[in-house]
Amino acid sequence: MGILDGKTILVAGVTMDSSIGFAVAKYAQEQGATVLISNFGQALRITRRIARRLPTEPPVLELDVTDPEHLAGLADAVREHLGEDAHLDGVVHSIAYGNPETLLGGKFLDGPWKDVAQAVQVSAYSFKSLATACRPLMGEGGSIVGLTFDATTAWPVYDWMGVAKAALESCSRYLARDLGPEGIRVNLVSAGPLRTLAAKAIPGFEELESMWTTRAPLGWDNTDQEPTARAVCALLSDLFPATTGEIVHVDGGFHAMGA
Repeated sequence: MGILDGKTILVAGVTMDSSIGFAVAKYAQEQGATVLISNFGQALRITRRIARRLPTEPPVLELDVTDPEHLAGLADAVREHLGEDAHLDGVVHSIAYGNPETLLGGKFLDGPWKDVAQAVQVSAYSFKSLATACRPLMGEGGSIVGLTFDATTAWPVYDWMGVAKAALESCSRYLARDLGPEGIRVNLVSAGPLRTLAAKAIPGFEELESMWTTRAPLGWDNTDQEPTARAVCALLSDLFPATTGEIVHVDGGFHAMGA
């Protein structure tokens, strides 16, 4: 038996098979879950193709988490694929964006508000938007998990995405407060640097990831998304029934080490 047997999980934000979202969807299926994945726009075509590489090809929903109409129609879209009695036991927010030309790579002091606002909306506010859109399908409680990159530190080259992740981390605590009475747990997984499509768009990312070579006591493989996926799926399961508002680090222990 898998730790997600009988559960239905939505993984929002799956693009490439190198993404954390894809790794989560794969491991969730291996642990017995029924999985749906989502994307939007031009990336949706890629997601539909990538979905065939999962152990079981899942339904692919069109979902732009900044589009009120998409959010309002999400519950119906899930029911369309899974039936009128459909419910969600878990939701994964694997979504973030910051314009690399204006917000990353040492551009903190020059970042324009328009782009900063977009980064905060897509990377942080959408966590709340996705949670409330899925809420009608989580009447029996469940688990919502997001992905962050430790926002307690000012990192080289990460700039305004660090600010957006700090907002995400705060947002998760308030969601945990407001959704807890409904039996919905809200947590984040803070992963070390991984060679995803998003990471490759960060100017100077190599400088950031190089720190893990000597400071992560367990070592760190920046091409292996499975440890992060396992942590996400553990939080989606019933193994942490009294844990909410938490940030679980999956970074080889880097966060606990000094300089």
